[in-house]
Amino acid sequence: MNVMPKLYYQGHGSFRISANDGRVIYVDPYAGDGYTLPADIVLITHQHSDHNKIELVTQKDSCRVITNVEALAGGKHNSFDINGIYIEAVEAKNLMHNPSKCVGYIISLDGISLYASGDTSMTKQMESFAERKLDYALFPCDGVFNMSLKMGTKCAEMVGAKHNIPIHLKPLALFNRKRADKWDAPNKLIIEPGQEIILSSEHG
Repeated sequence: MNVMPKLYYQGHGSFRISANDGRVIYVDPYAGDGYTLPADIVLITHQHSDHNKIELVTQKDSCRVITNVEALAGGKHNSFDINGIYIEAVEAKNLMHNPSKCVGYIISLDGISLYASGDTSMTKQMESFAERKLDYALFPCDGVFNMSLKMGTKCAEMVGAKHNIPIHLKPLALFNRKRADKWDAPNKLIIEPGQEIILSSEHG
């Protein structure tokens, strides 16, 4: 049986990744459903209440929880190798978030690389991401606290991922399809809450 890694979008800034070997990663748990699979890794980008509801997640005894605190320990962006799943903290910032208290993550597993940008507007570090040829990038395009649709397009062009996914489209709302449809980004991939996709390194 050919097992593929998957992404389940829960809504807002919350999603779940399932690896080939069955390990489960939750990013910014808060919204929607889909928290029944026990977690091996939980990633929190910052401490706002709509991104850090760790109590929603059933954790395995061996679960590793990485928040912005661990990600920025020592005053630098740290990386974590968790039995072959590689987590790299990267810069995040916006009007409400000091870069010393929030991060994004680049997650690498099963030959797939995914940029979970967290709550952010454009960052200087995004300029370096194109050379990494990322497979997926998720951008918060609410235009209130985070990037506008126009800035989100510029960020997507800068990062150059094979698939660009709009999330966090309206503060505290699960989703906003109208806003997602308006986003004029290259390689756009719209995923609605409750939808799961197979993660692939291919275009299209």
